Amino acid sequence: MPATRSMTPLSVLFQHRWTLPVLAELGAASGAKAVTLVNRLGVSRAVLSQTLEHAIDRGWVARNEGYGHPLRPEYLPTAEVGRLLRPAVAYLAAAEAQGCEEVALRKWSASVLVALDRREGRFSVIREAIPGISDRALALALRDLEGAGLVARRVVDDRPPRAEYEITPSGRGLRTAGAALARALKP
Repeated sequence: MPATRSMTPLSVLFQHRWTLPVLAELGAASGAKAVTLVNRLGVSRAVLSQTLEHAIDRGWVARNEGYGHPLRPEYLPTAEVGRLLRPAVAYLAAAEAQGCEEVALRKWSASVLVALDRREGRFSVIREAIPGISDRALALALRDLEGAGLVARRVVDDRPPRAEYEITPSGRGLRTAGAALARALKP
């Protein structure tokens, strides 16, 4: 796994697929027990545990030590989540509206969508705009986004032929929500 220093803040946030839904749930409920999160989100305990550890390491979640039984801990959102909550809920709502939650919550999807809007859609230009992404990860992210109808690929008849990517009208709402999330992650 690459060092998080070389990744975009969005890719760090999406490093675990369940981080954003967990943060949104904790922020909306002002905290929750692990069992409550498992039941509400439909995630396994093991995956939730990894996600919470990631969120605790980043300072987004804190364990409420003085609450209840030590084997049934409660988790609380930190002040950092307060500024992420509205953009996180908007991103999740945009993904749900497009029916692409699975693709939208992958590690590189939001970063690729945000990078596509600011630059021309050539592969190499997108790769340069996203620190820490490999060629393979970018190719897979673009293919997944294209399959979800969020990105369109166009082959330009030139010598040599080249592919250009652009956001589709259905992907614009998700891109806007992703950009707001990226702004909220900046210190």
